[in-house]
Amino acid sequence: MSNDEESGRLDPSTRAILTHWREAVPNDRLAHLVRDAARGLTRALQFRLSEHSVSFGHWVFLRILWERDGLTQRELSVEAGLMEPTTHSAILKMEKLGYLTRRQENGDRKRMQVYLTEHGRTLRDVLVPLAEEVNAKAVIDVPSEDVEVTRRTLLAMIHNLAADEADVVDAGLRITPTRDLAVKTA
Repeated sequence: MSNDEESGRLDPSTRAILTHWREAVPNDRLAHLVRDAARGLTRALQFRLSEHSVSFGHWVFLRILWERDGLTQRELSVEAGLMEPTTHSAILKMEKLGYLTRRQENGDRKRMQVYLTEHGRTLRDVLVPLAEEVNAKAVIDVPSEDVEVTRRTLLAMIHNLAADEADVVDAGLRITPTRDLAVKTA
């Protein structure tokens, strides 16, 4: 697809990303490139999920529960990398949609576990092929050797950044919540 063809068919923010990488700073930092690639993958999947009235946020939780059903809200938050209030809101909405149910196990009122319903389980057969389609489209015309090198590189980066996180946490650094930053600057 040529630049002229793209300009009329793409979302303005997607066009801006393409222009950025082609013209403005084609050698920008790797973190920006990874972020923009992830954004593209996410948007491509969002379009497909929306055809089935499933949000990307719900997809994140469904994927986790398809692999490990019966997690607590806290465990689900950790797995998704999200704050518990965000997870709680998603759980309530997904329960209303009939994707999951919450149950107390062993009479512990504080420990609600989240389980997929039959409907939530059957979504896997519908939605996973959509994600596979997006992944396939993302690597069209990319040699399989390059895909494998990219996979190994990204896994090494994830490992390296996890080690760095452990080091900075050991050094006493913490991520300040946004609400606390707003208070400090006010």
